[in-house]
Amino acid sequence: MAPTGLKAVVGEKILTGVIKNLKKDGEWKVLLVDHLSMRILSSCCKMSDIMAEGITIVEDINKRREPIPSLEAIYLITPSEKSVRALINDFKDTPTFMYKAAHVFFTDTCPESLFTELGKSRCTKVIKTLKEIHASFLPLESQVYSLDSMDSFHHLFNSHAPNSNSTLLESMAEQIATLCETLKEYPAVRYRKGPDMNAALANLIHDKLNAYKADNPSMGEGPEKSRSQLLILDRGYDCVSPILHELTLQAMAHDLLPIEQDIYSYDTTGVAESRVKETLLDEDDELWMKLRHLHIADVSKQVTELLKTFCESKRMTTDKANLRDLSQMLKKMPQYQKELSKYSTHLHLVEDCMKHFKGTVEKMCKVEQDLAMGTDSEGEKIKDPMKIIVPILLDTSIKSYDKIRIILLYIFLKSGITEENLTKLIQHANIQVDSSIIQNVQNLGTTIITGGGSPSKSKQDRKHRTESTYQLSRWTPAIKDIMEDATEEKLCKKQWPFVSDPTPTTSTQTAVSARFGHWHKSKTPTEYRSGPRLIVFVIGGMAMSEMRCAYEVTKATDNKWEVLIGSTHILTPEKFLDSLKKLDNPLEAQS
Repeated sequence: MAPTGLKAVVGEKILTGVIKNLKKDGEWKVLLVDHLSMRILSSCCKMSDIMAEGITIVEDINKRREPIPSLEAIYLITPSEKSVRALINDFKDTPTFMYKAAHVFFTDTCPESLFTELGKSRCTKVIKTLKEIHASFLPLESQVYSLDSMDSFHHLFNSHAPNSNSTLLESMAEQIATLCETLKEYPAVRYRKGPDMNAALANLIHDKLNAYKADNPSMGEGPEKSRSQLLILDRGYDCVSPILHELTLQAMAHDLLPIEQDIYSYDTTGVAESRVKETLLDEDDELWMKLRHLHIADVSKQVTELLKTFCESKRMTTDKANLRDLSQMLKKMPQYQKELSKYSTHLHLVEDCMKHFKGTVEKMCKVEQDLAMGTDSEGEKIKDPMKIIVPILLDTSIKSYDKIRIILLYIFLKSGITEENLTKLIQHANIQVDSSIIQNVQNLGTTIITGGGSPSKSKQDRKHRTESTYQLSRWTPAIKDIMEDATEEKLCKKQWPFVSDPTPTTSTQTAVSARFGHWHKSKTPTEYRSGPRLIVFVIGGMAMSEMRCAYEVTKATDNKWEVLIGSTHILTPEKFLDSLKKLDNPLEAQS
């Protein structure tokens, strides 16, 4: 399946703007990358596509390599000290240079000092191309991006006297600005009022966007484009969503199963021969695209129906779609191995999730939803929340992190508790080893201890939702309210101020864009999008349930708006709690 949305735009930018431009018949080149550029490349380009454009080998610039002086090299690297020095070292005073010539493409703006250092080196003799391509973010999905900066959480929310985060915010702003430049958007920048870093980051991004606009006046031109917005908010805005047990497939699988780098491993005993199979859960898999945002109860039905339809279309008979049935079909119809293996994978995934769900997780989901909502499934107010959490805390079969999730939800419901009560809860639950996690949530600006330093914030008003839902999935991430209000242009200007007044949507705007009436003709269909975009950025990690909201809100606007969501990194409940636990470590202790 061809990549769509953000992945397609970035893939096009790299393949066309960097690799195809330099392709010469019968000439091979070496491609050199560093950690971030390799992650960007592998998220949106297939190795076969790169090889087809005359690249013979892809190597890491920071590793030891054999010289290939007969070939020219393309350097796709971040303008960091480490990568620029590695480039300089490739063409140092040696009998022969590493490569015949260098074509250098920086992912974003190269700092003046490194540029000067490069200019003084022997590289100048061999550099044939030197460009900045402005794409220093990871396109994780068609509507999801990441800055690949998990460590930033520790720096921004550390318990010790924080160092100045200006350098970190500056580099985050540059990465987000390259996203807007890649999408040809010049959005109005808004931020959640409260934490200073939201305003600081919003202002930095605004300045960088103005610089891009000065270089390329057509950026942000086009019908409806003046309505595009970029919203900056922090993780402290909603600490409930990242710790709840989610029951939609993508979020549930990443919470309950050991999925790393989107790779799901399972044992295929009974299907052909017994072995461990690995599958990449990404947007190349059409079945995953259809299922990832569905509730687990709907996924089972959907896989069975889709498999039945597939079998009927191939005139195969099947009474019930299960794994044993599938292994029989594979033996009979080896020509459909690829398609049937996909169904097999997703049936395994669902079965695996359900195995973990039955028992303690199921028990906890009801309690979690009641605490998060403040009401039970009948809509009645929870009068005595302590009564529903004690059985969970005393249950020795429930893991420490799961108990912490329950205690945090209880504290959020109460808008903070006394130190004495917290101590009792920790003792009851027997989670003394991990108890610092609970205290450290205060670093995100959320009240944990009442009567402590920070005054209790009034609870945010939530939208009343009437659509029917499963009893164990009543909670809606707060970010969905924000996305809906922003696309309906109802977002409160006091709580979400603009960095500078947005361009008024008037007829003159259309007249201006008419001057650039044909600027998009040379663009690919993926890059040119006529409607407005809402780009959301969460400082401190985003939950998978929040990623799902971007797709749901886009769909609800009949695709008139495209909502993109991004963050420093993606959170699973376990990763979130791990990061909170480390906030006590001094900054030097973090890599």
